Amino acid sequence: MSAVGLSRQSRLYIAFFLIYFIWGSTYLAIRYAIETIPPFLMAGMRFTAAGLLMLLFLRWRGVALPPWSQYWRLAVVGIFLFVGGNGLVVWAEQYIDSGLAALLVSMLPLWLIVLDWLWAGGPPPTLRAMLGITLGLIGTIVLLRPEWLVPALAETSSAAPLARQAEAPGEGWASIITVSASALWAIGSIYQKKIERPRSIFMSAACQMTGGGIVLLLLSLVLGEWQQFDPRGVSLVSLAGFAYLFCFGSVVAISAYVWLLQNATASAVSTYAFVNPVVALFLGWLIADEPMTLAILTGAGIILAGVILVILTPAKS
Repeated sequence: MSAVGLSRQSRLYIAFFLIYFIWGSTYLAIRYAIETIPPFLMAGMRFTAAGLLMLLFLRWRGVALPPWSQYWRLAVVGIFLFVGGNGLVVWAEQYIDSGLAALLVSMLPLWLIVLDWLWAGGPPPTLRAMLGITLGLIGTIVLLRPEWLVPALAETSSAAPLARQAEAPGEGWASIITVSASALWAIGSIYQKKIERPRSIFMSAACQMTGGGIVLLLLSLVLGEWQQFDPRGVSLVSLAGFAYLFCFGSVVAISAYVWLLQNATASAVSTYAFVNPVVALFLGWLIADEPMTLAILTGAGIILAGVILVILTPAKS
């Protein structure tokens, strides 16, 4: 992130663009990657390889490895973030559209503020934050079963995941699991604040990715994905999706995110939470012909309004 000749402001713009566009586009890349690569195996290879590459680079730069007492705790964080928070989303995208997955994951800031209060002893949510959390829940219901709250959207509800339980039961469960995945990511994020970590946050990220990636590979083995996987059957589209996730989604975007945490305010960095779903929804519609129904647009607008309220709520002292 130290491009020669670029001002600090220019580097900030580039880093924000990277986390906005790349993380927003990873949902579509996941959809294509898992067409011919099993989900947990794909995610495991992605994060293990990216984490090891980052570790090797950091060691080459002279950054010390953390002691085992730190590493295993970082690995636990990685399990919450990359197995629960990401691996479950990858699995769910076998059944639901990439844009819908991104919208459900965008509830992360709402989980963070609730869990920080209930579990980590943080301050209770403000009225503005409570309004944002309520909007997030309402928006999720509109996405999954719109006619429950908005009768006018009944015509589009037949395409909603929970309305399709009888003919496509996987969609409903995948949607619920995706919401749960964002909660697991929030748990990992809060737990991370409670543990002793290396001085280098790049080293922390690398340890978390390797820890989470290895568990994903073991989970893939237990579930029989390795036995069913035939590398000769991997399509060029899936290979391109995996390469994009590894190079850009993991190495480039995570490096940009870590750099931003050191060079921008937390509230500014957190804006990716309501930009990513918009990017994912648009790309899914434009490239993969995913539906853009009135219910999806309504639910998306309500959720994003809630996320913005939570993110822009001043912190209590």
